[in-house]
Amino acid sequence: MATLKLLAFLLMSSFFEKVIGAQNGGQASKGSQGANALSPQTHQGPYFDKAASKNVTALLGKTAYLNCKVKNLGNKTVSWVRHRDIHLLTVGRYTYTSDQRFRAIHHQSSEDWSLQVKYPQHRDSGIYECQISTTPHMSHYIHLNVVEPTTQILGGPDLFIDRGSTINLTCMVLFSPEPPAYIFWNHNEAIISYDSPRGGVSVITEKGETTTSFLLIQRARPTDSGRYQCNPSNAQSKSINVHVLNGEFPAAMQHGGQAHHRTSHMHCLLFCLLLLRFCP
Repeated sequence: MATLKLLAFLLMSSFFEKVIGAQNGGQASKGSQGANALSPQTHQGPYFDKAASKNVTALLGKTAYLNCKVKNLGNKTVSWVRHRDIHLLTVGRYTYTSDQRFRAIHHQSSEDWSLQVKYPQHRDSGIYECQISTTPHMSHYIHLNVVEPTTQILGGPDLFIDRGSTINLTCMVLFSPEPPAYIFWNHNEAIISYDSPRGGVSVITEKGETTTSFLLIQRARPTDSGRYQCNPSNAQSKSINVHVLNGEFPAAMQHGGQAHHRTSHMHCLLFCLLLLRFCP
């Protein structure tokens, strides 16, 4: 009898273990499904790769490229639309505008659909829409900013230097999306040679968002006077007039009207002193 009871107990224990195991397995399965539900969903249809489809800053007159990268395009079509006048520019690899400055660029098996803009002008700045022909259509907006770099020379338009001191001219190129390929200096229309017999002439150029070029001329002499011009490769030139003083009155020349006021004040002071001395 005891043996039968023991056998029944073992059978019941085995049964409950299977039931509990099945329940735990089901919960684990549900947990796994929940984790899958929380995992990122993969794109089934076309979508924009926004990291490769960014806003563009272009130089005035220099060809610009607006890129639109589309993944999983399938049998859909990519088009470009200019927002300023809602003008359809391209459809697929075909250009649909009479303005020959615009052209569709796409290479077979590539995910990039580019809009080429030749000789961009300030009026071309604005928003351009890259469209995918889904229903409804999908859009990604790219802003084109056409800029014209400017050139500045610090201390202009005239700079007065004492003879024997160092002429230090600083030329800055601003608002340029890329540094100029080169900057050269002129003195009285002639290109400055840094290895000329005169010696003591050097240039230091620091490129970046703002490119700066320093022209250094040591032991200034009267023949160094004249018009100096900074000529960047991607911007208009800028000039400054340098005057090397040879025993003149630099303070009066540098400050112009201020020196005149100081002289007038001195005359007034001398007149007052004379009155105090000779008047009883």
